[in-house]
Amino acid sequence: MISRAAQVESLLSAAVVGWEPVPPWSVARARLGAGGSAIVKWTRPHVLQARDDGRRTRTEVAALRFLADDLGLDLAPRVLAADLDGGLVVLEDLSPRTPLDGLLHADGPAPHAARLAAFGRARGTLSAATAGRAAAYYARRAALGPVSPAEDRAGHLAGHHERGLRASANFGAPVTGRAADELAAAVAELREPGPFLALSNGDPESNNVLVHAAGEPDARLIDFEFAGYTHCLHDAVCLHVPGPGWLSVADPGPAAAYRRALAAGVPEAEDDRRYGFGLAAACLWYALVRVERLPALDARPPGDDSRAQLVATLEAAAGVAKGVLPHLADWADRTAGLLRRRWPDADRDLGGLPPYTPRRRVPDRA
Repeated sequence: MISRAAQVESLLSAAVVGWEPVPPWSVARARLGAGGSAIVKWTRPHVLQARDDGRRTRTEVAALRFLADDLGLDLAPRVLAADLDGGLVVLEDLSPRTPLDGLLHADGPAPHAARLAAFGRARGTLSAATAGRAAAYYARRAALGPVSPAEDRAGHLAGHHERGLRASANFGAPVTGRAADELAAAVAELREPGPFLALSNGDPESNNVLVHAAGEPDARLIDFEFAGYTHCLHDAVCLHVPGPGWLSVADPGPAAAYRRALAAGVPEAEDDRRYGFGLAAACLWYALVRVERLPALDARPPGDDSRAQLVATLEAAAGVAKGVLPHLADWADRTAGLLRRRWPDADRDLGGLPPYTPRRRVPDRA
């Protein structure tokens, strides 16, 4: 079998003189004999099994070329070469930029306020620049292989919240009555985004933004394997509700930067009612999806931070949605209270945690 280095040499017509693996280990930095370097990505089995390997490579190539070549955006790495059948893509090396989440873990958020604002701004800019351009993206994507815009738009929603509903009901916190009506309205909003339909990379967390560690952040977004057009406020959830790496993300700066950047291309983002409803819907839907993990977390030993994280997720989502989806927000608060009683180790003052307090990770657990 031809080596990946040899694939790169063939694609670039340049010698590879060095090869440095980069987390998450299906990525490497290739040092080129002609000088400079490139990032090499190849496909590997994905835990979600949501898309076959070939589709993920084609999606990333299409999305990155759409941004750079069709829209002229300098917001993500450029594609230097690709072997679609071989599942390999060679990308512009954005170093010395580094993942924002690593800086936050190392230093906390205080030294990185400008980088966090750049993160929010980059995500908003992506949505603003791509809103209303779905036909152009899907024309480019379809040229590389079959794709379903409807599947992309609903992909966030497919099956996940139903599993969360079953898990919460089994633990004594069913979504019923007016809360169920509000959930139906929230899902309808997310399925039909209207002006909020925009391109997402599919994983908006802080590990997928690269910034300079000092000076101007000059942020770039990465990892477009699961890109597609969907409700853009899915991308804002991580600025309000803790994602997998955190117990708290309560920092108004990045969220405000996101909304300002979004409004430059989607004027409806300035409408408090429309924006507030979409954001509340996305945050509560995300919390409900995380509730799917309830049985697994219940089986873990006391002190596992993932338990406290689920409580924090529910309470943060409820805080966003109060006054917008009040009954569904009340369900999230009540469910968090139930879990605090069930898990005394998670009954902590999570609201008093500093922004970007990391979750203590347990190996091999999501």
